Amino acid sequence: MKNQEINWLLSEKYHGEKSGAFFADCARLEAGEPLAYIIGSIPFLDCQISLDSHPLIPRPETEYWVEQAITAIKAESSRKDLALRSLASNLESLGSSPKIIDLCAGSGAIGVAVAKGLPEAEVSFAEIDPTHLPTIKNNIAKNLSINRKVLGDQYEIVQSDLFTDITGTFDFILTNPPYIDKAAGTVDASVVSHEPVLALFGGAAGMDIIERIVAGARAHLNDDGQLWIEHEPFQCDAIAVLATEHHFAVTHHHDQYDTYRYSIMKPLVAE
Repeated sequence: MKNQEINWLLSEKYHGEKSGAFFADCARLEAGEPLAYIIGSIPFLDCQISLDSHPLIPRPETEYWVEQAITAIKAESSRKDLALRSLASNLESLGSSPKIIDLCAGSGAIGVAVAKGLPEAEVSFAEIDPTHLPTIKNNIAKNLSINRKVLGDQYEIVQSDLFTDITGTFDFILTNPPYIDKAAGTVDASVVSHEPVLALFGGAAGMDIIERIVAGARAHLNDDGQLWIEHEPFQCDAIAVLATEHHFAVTHHHDQYDTYRYSIMKPLVAE
């Protein structure tokens, strides 16, 4: 694997030229620093995500379910458009602007990928660590065709502890929260040494942040909205209990490795 990473480093960052800086970076790689931090960015769906502030490195498992989410948001937007047209057939075009929030945004990879896949969407980014906010802004600017006015109108970046400083409701809440149980000892030492602990560990059984998200989500979801949340496979049962407590219907879904990796919650609305 190291040889493959060295080849990627040489190709991606140094365009095949072996310089003194390249060999210095090889030493960083040998010492355990993640390749994505050394290169400075990582591909994520159709985006190139900068990692300037060393946020959590986006994983392929996250990439997989975000692609599923984009498909679902498109389908839901089309369904709403058809419903509106049936009520107002004299209107030529109604256009929908789904409202989405990337909660625990980190680099903003999830929200940026969604915004690129759905140019009409209004996307908010909520992140507790202020050092990552410029990285999110940079990734928006780098991957989306925007100007300053659009940045203010269509995309919002908020420093917030989950929903604390978030106002309004959304059609989709998408989140890859801290969900690892530190006591389980399942995380490689190099990950703990280099990636932000705040974005990795979720308290007792990895569920503390997930519990807060589910408890707060209903107040920020439209009645027909959806909460997509990444988690550990063994957390499905606990998440199902939370869904019942907070009046959600829930389904659990596999990632590309046939492992339960994310759940979708929909509010149960009294008739």
